[in-house]
Amino acid sequence: MEALVWLGALISVLGLLGLIWSIVQVWKARRGGMDDEALRAVVRRMVPINMGALMGSVLGLMMVIIGIFLG
Repeated sequence: MEALVWLGALISVLGLLGLIWSIVQVWKARRGGMDDEALRAVVRRMVPINMGALMGSVLGLMMVIIGIFLG
C-alpha cells in the first residue's frame, strides 16, 4: 500500500501544480490590460483546466488516505 500513498501524493502534487498554473494564467490576463471579452475568453478556457486539476488533487489525496488506512 506504500505505492498507493506515493502515487496518490504524486497525483495530488500534479493537481496542485495545475491549479497554480491556471491561477497564474488568469492573473497574467487580468494584469495584461485585456478588454472584457478577451479576459472572459481566457477565464472560460481556464475553468475546465482548473476543475480538472482540482479533481486530480482531490483524487490523489483520497488515494493517500486509502493507502494509509489499508497500510
